Amino acid sequence: MPNNTVVLFHTDGCHLCEQAEALLLEGGIAHSKADIVDKPEWVEAYGIRIPVVRRQDGAELGWPFDLAQLTQFVEDDE
Repeated sequence: MPNNTVVLFHTDGCHLCEQAEALLLEGGIAHSKADIVDKPEWVEAYGIRIPVVRRQDGAELGWPFDLAQLTQFVEDDE
């Protein structure tokens, strides 16, 4: 996975998560999605924080964020 690929922690029916993914798509930012319900530890870590974007180095950006903040966050890993 390239360094600039991020993971979007989300869950179904989360409108903020949909907004976060729209920003990732708008920015052309390579990403994968991880539904927090798939792992109990994700529910514990992200249940009240989603959407959260995590870089490969483990750094996280929590909502709210805009496209400029998201882009800067991804570029900081390059």
